[in-house]
Amino acid sequence: MRLHLYLYPQEQQAAHSFDGASMAAAPPRPRVMVLPFPAQGHIMPLMQLSHRLVDHGFEVDFVNTDFNHARVVTALAAAAGGEAGAAVRAGRIHLISFPDGMDPDGDRADIIRLAQGLQATMLGRLEELIRAEKTRWVVADVSMSWVLGLAATVGVRVALFSTFSAAVFALRMQIPKIIEDGIIDESGTVKRNERIQLSPKTAAIDAAEFPWTTLVKSPESRRIMIQGLVKSNPAFSLADAIVCNTFQDIESEALSLLPMPVLAVGPLEAPASTSAGQLWPEDPTCLAWLDAQAPGSVIYVAFGSFTVFDATGLQELADGLALTGRPFLWVLRPNFASGVDDGWLDQFRCSVGGKGLVVGWAPQQRVLSHRSVACFISHCGWNSTMEGVRYGAPFLCWPYFADQFLNRNYICDVWGTGLRICANEQGIVTKEEIGDKVERLLGDDGIRERALSLKSTVCASIADGGSSHQDLLKFVNLLREQ
Repeated sequence: MRLHLYLYPQEQQAAHSFDGASMAAAPPRPRVMVLPFPAQGHIMPLMQLSHRLVDHGFEVDFVNTDFNHARVVTALAAAAGGEAGAAVRAGRIHLISFPDGMDPDGDRADIIRLAQGLQATMLGRLEELIRAEKTRWVVADVSMSWVLGLAATVGVRVALFSTFSAAVFALRMQIPKIIEDGIIDESGTVKRNERIQLSPKTAAIDAAEFPWTTLVKSPESRRIMIQGLVKSNPAFSLADAIVCNTFQDIESEALSLLPMPVLAVGPLEAPASTSAGQLWPEDPTCLAWLDAQAPGSVIYVAFGSFTVFDATGLQELADGLALTGRPFLWVLRPNFASGVDDGWLDQFRCSVGGKGLVVGWAPQQRVLSHRSVACFISHCGWNSTMEGVRYGAPFLCWPYFADQFLNRNYICDVWGTGLRICANEQGIVTKEEIGDKVERLLGDDGIRERALSLKSTVCASIADGGSSHQDLLKFVNLLREQ
């Protein structure tokens, strides 16, 4: 087991003034374990939730895999000149890690293979840690719901956290009926491409774009995944609480469709002074670059942690951004494209000059809240969707897999805060499509007004007395129960 204490930013100065006597006299903080699925889109919101728990007086054991732990610590060190990961007595978030069961060079983008080994590798170690720390609560990713078995073995209470929308959660609970109705088979293969809408105010989705039919390509992998979902759904009733990174005003109907009460605490935010939870070092130079741009002028482009472009798609995207004639900030992580020459990026940077900035990873919430950002070209992962909504960004939607298609349908069809980017008959999104949609989006006052209205709704929800704030307090009070 690896242990690493994370210094909670607000306590950094106070940490050095503590002495042994004062620490001994301090009452013990309630301690919870937080367990994300080992992927960026799951680690980040659970780290954000951990910070909220620290705000309310908790101490957190945050459990990553060894592989991701090393990446998180490296990103922290890069963000703070090597000091952000220092072990200090005032640390309130303890970064802990265990093996994930894969070889060091294993393909961790193979989500099914990664998921299959986690329970066997981690369950016993988690049990030992819970006993050692006398942990009373585990906040676990829904995708790690096998941890519910610890309630019987060590008596720990478990809260499950959903990193996807309430609509996706509700759709997941309907999988047995969708199979029974012959829309998909037990391997997730689409038999009838019907459009399904669970209620009038939830997004509709075509069966061909179900999260579980687009997540993996192999029929055998889809079968394993579908069977796992169907098997685990009934176990959710064993959880003491279910928490979702959403809010009532946009998903009240979806939340009401779930067979158990859900605490909607979103959109979650990270403290501006920390990069904890990021698997890539953030490049803060983009913020100074944004400061130099005109208000409402910059196209922000980011596709999350899994999307991979081929050489043709990458070139069309690059040419499309240049075609707009507008300044752009493009997040191009190291493994973003396949089959691209190492010199391609340098050539592209030279061709656009100071008109565009390309970075490896960005502090996205700070970018989206910046006055110069005009719109967000996004893969529509749920975290990015919530962040864009939180800061009033109009979207150009370019989903890749999993729940991103349903999130796009929320943005375009239900909330009216974005437009679709569409591929041609050859499956290519052309530079002309990108240029045209940027102009249409930025020329649509209705989209901009709806995005700003939704931002106001979010602000009311997370403010004192708002629905998300109240649900967070309910969750905090529940975790204080021993």
